[in-house]
Amino acid sequence: MASSPGSDAAFSSQKSTLSESPQSKKFPLTEEEIFYMNCRAAYLTVFKSSLDNIISKDQLYLALQHAGRNPSQKTINKYWTPQTAKLNFDDFCIILRKEKPTSKAELLKSFKQLDVNDDGSILHTDLYKLLTKRGEKMTREEVNAIVTLADVNADGKFDYIKFCKLYMTTNEQCLKTTLEKLEVDSKLRRQQFGSHIEECPERDPSPIPKPSPRILRNTDQESFPNKGDTRSSLLATARKFKTSVSFTITMSAISNQNSKLTEPNSIKEWQCVHSKGCFFLEEDGEIISHQYKMQITQRSMVYLTIKPLNLSQDEGKPSPWLSVDTVLYILKENESQANLQLTCFTELRNREVFGWTGELGPGIYWLIPSTTGCRLRREIKPIAEEAQLVYRDESGELFLTKEFRSTLSDIFEVIDLDGNGLLSLEEYNFFELRTSGEKCDEDAWAVCRENFDTKKNELTRQGFMDLNLMEANDREGDPRDLWVTLHSMGYNKALELTEACPFVINIYADKCKPRIKAVHMEACSGQLEKAICKSVLSKGNAKVIDGYENIIVHTYKHDTWITSVIENKSDNKVIIHVNNELSKNCVNNRGLNIFAVEVAPKSTMVCQHVMPLNERQEWIYY
Repeated sequence: MASSPGSDAAFSSQKSTLSESPQSKKFPLTEEEIFYMNCRAAYLTVFKSSLDNIISKDQLYLALQHAGRNPSQKTINKYWTPQTAKLNFDDFCIILRKEKPTSKAELLKSFKQLDVNDDGSILHTDLYKLLTKRGEKMTREEVNAIVTLADVNADGKFDYIKFCKLYMTTNEQCLKTTLEKLEVDSKLRRQQFGSHIEECPERDPSPIPKPSPRILRNTDQESFPNKGDTRSSLLATARKFKTSVSFTITMSAISNQNSKLTEPNSIKEWQCVHSKGCFFLEEDGEIISHQYKMQITQRSMVYLTIKPLNLSQDEGKPSPWLSVDTVLYILKENESQANLQLTCFTELRNREVFGWTGELGPGIYWLIPSTTGCRLRREIKPIAEEAQLVYRDESGELFLTKEFRSTLSDIFEVIDLDGNGLLSLEEYNFFELRTSGEKCDEDAWAVCRENFDTKKNELTRQGFMDLNLMEANDREGDPRDLWVTLHSMGYNKALELTEACPFVINIYADKCKPRIKAVHMEACSGQLEKAICKSVLSKGNAKVIDGYENIIVHTYKHDTWITSVIENKSDNKVIIHVNNELSKNCVNNRGLNIFAVEVAPKSTMVCQHVMPLNERQEWIYY
C-alpha cells in the first residue's frame, strides 16, 4: 500500500501549534505536510521508529487511538484479516485516510440520542444497559472505568458534554506533545520511513553532499536505544547507515524542436485503428487505467502513439491533464496471459505525443498505458463555489444545468472508447464499474434501450444525458449520487477534471488492419511494474551500492523523465533510504523528498520516477 497526499480533519487543530515555529511562519506547511507530520506523530507515540511494523491488532488499535480515531472491533478486523502478518507506516497512513476521526459534533449527536431528559446527561443505569447489551458489548469493568471518571460523573449521572470536551482535549494534547518532540529533533524526522520534507526550503547554494540513497544493514537491525539523551540516540542510529551510492544528472530544458518522434513517410497509406481510455487517481494515490489487447494478423511495420485526449473544455477552465505524461508498454502474449514478454514502449516524443515505430510479427499483444504519477496527483485546493448540477423551472420540472450537460458530454467522449459517437454495453460497463463497482447485465441493458435514445443497440449522447436526468429525478433533485459519479470520474466540485487523465491510442500498420479492444481497467501495477523494471534494466545505467554487490540501482534517463529501479539479488530483504533534497526543479511520483523502500529478496522494484517541475528550465536529479 502506498500513501497519498491530502489533509485530515482530525489534525486540523494542530495547525495553530505548527504555525508557531519560526520556519512555519515564513514557509507555512501545506495540508499534505501537516497530514504526514501528524501521521508520524501518532505512529511514533507507539513505536520507536516509523520503520517499525505493526505486528498485532492491539498495536494497530493503540496507534489508531493516538491518531484520534476510536476504532471498533469491526474496523480493526477490516484492516487486520487472518492473512495479515504486519502493516507498515504507509499502510497506517492509508487507514487514517479512510477512517475519518470522530468529531465533537458527532460524539455529542450520538450521546444525545440516549439523553431521554435532554439535560446533557445519561443515568448510569441506562449507560450500563446500553454499553453492555447492545452493539459491540463492553464488560462491566470497562463501563465502571467510564462512570468513575470524577470530572464527568455526579449524582448517578454521566455528563456526556463534559466527556466529549475531555475526549477531544486529550486527543489534541497527545498529538501536541508528540509534535513538539518531533520539532525538537528534525534529524530524527529525516530518517523516518515515508518522511516528508518539513524543513525550510532555503538552502546553502553550495551544500555538502548528503548520503543518498542509503541502505540499512540487514545484519544490524537492533532497536533504537531508549534513552533520554537525544545525541546518543542519533549516534547509535548513524552507525546503522553507510553512504552507499549517489547520482547527479543534469538535464537540459526540454525542446520540442529536437523531437525524435516522426511519422513514417507513407503513413497515409497504412491502416489505422484507435481507442480511448483514461487514467484515474484513487483515494490512496494509486492510478488505474484501461488495458488493451491488440491483434496483428501479419508481420507489419507498426506506428503506435498515445497522448492526452483534448476535450472541449469551456473557455477559461483549466485542463491540467494535458500536461500529464503518457506512455504505452507493448507486451507479446505467448502461451498464456501470465507469460507476457516486453516488446517495446513508446519512448519517443513529439510535444504531448509519445510513440514507437518498428516491426511486429503476427500475434496477440497487450497494451498497458502508464503515467509516472509525477503530474497526475491529488490536489487539495479550496473550491470557491460548488457547481449546480440540476434546477427546476417555473412548473417544477427538473433539468440538467448547462455546465453539468457540458461535463456529461465530456464524460461521454471519454467512455466512448471506439469514438463512434455511441456507447456499447462493453463501453458502458467500464463506466459502471468505475462509478458504481457493478456491471449492467443484458436484461438491464435491454430496459435501458427501451427507455432511452439508442442507435444500433448502442446508447446515444442524448440517451446518456437522459439517463443521468432520470437518476436526478429518482432522487427528487438531490445531486449527491450525481456527485459520486463525477468524483469517480475525476471531477471536483467546480466540475474541473483534476484527478483523471483521458488519453487516446492510435495504431497504424502497413500490411494489415490492427485490432484493439479494452479488456480490463486495473491498477497500474503487476505486469506494468515488471515491464518498467525490465525496460530500465535493459536501457538504464547500473551502479552497485558500495559494499553491497548484490544491491544494484538502475537509472534510466529519458528527455522527459528519469526512472530508478532497485535490484536486490541477495537472499534477504533490504530497506533503501532515498534523499532527493538536493535535486532542483524536480518532482517525483512519491511526493516526498525523503523516503524509504523495502525490496524483497531476489526481486526488482521501481524506486521512483522524476520529472521537471518546469520543462523550460534546466533540472538536476540528485
